[in-house]
Amino acid sequence: MQATGDEFDDRDAASSESPYVSIIDRLAAADDILHAAQIELTRVLADAGRAALQRAAATTPRPRGMNSDMEMRSIAAEIAGVRRSHDRRAQNEIDHALTIVDDYPAVFDAWRARRVTREHVDLVVRMGCGIADDLRPEYEQAAIAICERDIASRVREPLRNLAARLRPDSFAERHLAASAKRGVWVTHGDDGMSELTATLPVLIATGIHDRLTAMAQSVKDARQTASTRPDAAHPTDAAGEAFGLPTSGPGDEAGGPDLRTMDQLRADAFSDLLLGGAPVVDPTYRTDAPGPLGTIRARVQVVVTADTLTGVDDAPAEAAGASLIDADSAREVAARSATWDRLFIDPVTRAPVETDTYRPTASMRRLLQARDQHCRFPGCRRAAIRCEVDHTIDHALGGHTHIFNLAHLCQRHHSMKQFTKWQVRQVGGGVLEWTSPRGRVYREDVPVPSVCFVPESAAAPPGQPGDPGGPPDDPPPF
Repeated sequence: MQATGDEFDDRDAASSESPYVSIIDRLAAADDILHAAQIELTRVLADAGRAALQRAAATTPRPRGMNSDMEMRSIAAEIAGVRRSHDRRAQNEIDHALTIVDDYPAVFDAWRARRVTREHVDLVVRMGCGIADDLRPEYEQAAIAICERDIASRVREPLRNLAARLRPDSFAERHLAASAKRGVWVTHGDDGMSELTATLPVLIATGIHDRLTAMAQSVKDARQTASTRPDAAHPTDAAGEAFGLPTSGPGDEAGGPDLRTMDQLRADAFSDLLLGGAPVVDPTYRTDAPGPLGTIRARVQVVVTADTLTGVDDAPAEAAGASLIDADSAREVAARSATWDRLFIDPVTRAPVETDTYRPTASMRRLLQARDQHCRFPGCRRAAIRCEVDHTIDHALGGHTHIFNLAHLCQRHHSMKQFTKWQVRQVGGGVLEWTSPRGRVYREDVPVPSVCFVPESAAAPPGQPGDPGGPPDDPPPF
């Protein structure tokens, strides 16, 4: 029997689809495993939160709320150690798990039955904030019905509208509560750049963007006008010049149109206003009295090598507790600094070992800032200049004010060390060992500086240029 052309086409299609069938089956199996793991992880985190609250209630009473908070911090810190994450994130995950399991049991059951996804659950919980306890079951059932009809990205608005109908407070009241959560935070990225994010009321955020746009357009118009007059001075702006940002194209140094985009100009104007302007919230604004807020200046600890500082090379510098910055910006900051500390760094271990100062206590503080860089609790990145210098062995218990009995701790972890059963000891060289209440040990090594001087003979492999004698007779220990 001879096969027809259509039959050959069907066979070819089936053959070409067979690898995808296997992939889809594997994907479905992996998704089943992931779903089961997410359900179990949520249960475990919720159990951890309940255990912390029960333990807090059973222990000696402390000031209202403090006991439960310290127990929650303690268990969150241990969970973060096991998962190698930040303890604040672990505590947020515990709180979120408790909310899902205890406050939204119907949604949790729908998630277990795979009627909704984890993304749906997170949206339901987020939109349901502020709904009265007696109305939450009604909200749950309606929200599940909405989520079953579509993917998570398409149900945000219906869930928001549903929650708004069920909430007893007005939009004005909800806005007042939301505005209380306004804030600013920074996220450090790559290539010497960071993102500064602000959560603000709509009118203020829109007004800020509109003003920055007007300023940016004004700069463009002014430079366009100036470019038509060869004898006119080329206008500049402080942010563009201070941070080495390009304000014109090649060959246009003496004049010409501004080649920056509107986004770049807005960013430069934003930097100018925040770093150089006096805020309206200053209590002496529009008065003859000196403005205290207007005199506050930003503080940034910068570590830079002598070669970069003198222009021998353009290796990046480091903003302590943040990220790398370019050489030109580091030199610009250095030119305006009134005081300097010369820092010696071990070329092998890269650990700071000495710093020049006159006053001993100030020397120890600067050396500690250079050594620690940030809070010394595992996973915490709060910059040392925003932390407290803590005696590892309490001074009241005989601990000396010595460089190897001191370390920077942020307020959160300083109080956790004081009020919970977390213990810490220094094992030498600035290395800390933290022991959790359940006996797990977490090692906190000295942060390795991203910027340091390495002798050429130590940096080059044996036999390479800069290594005149090959390997040393007594190589340094590692």
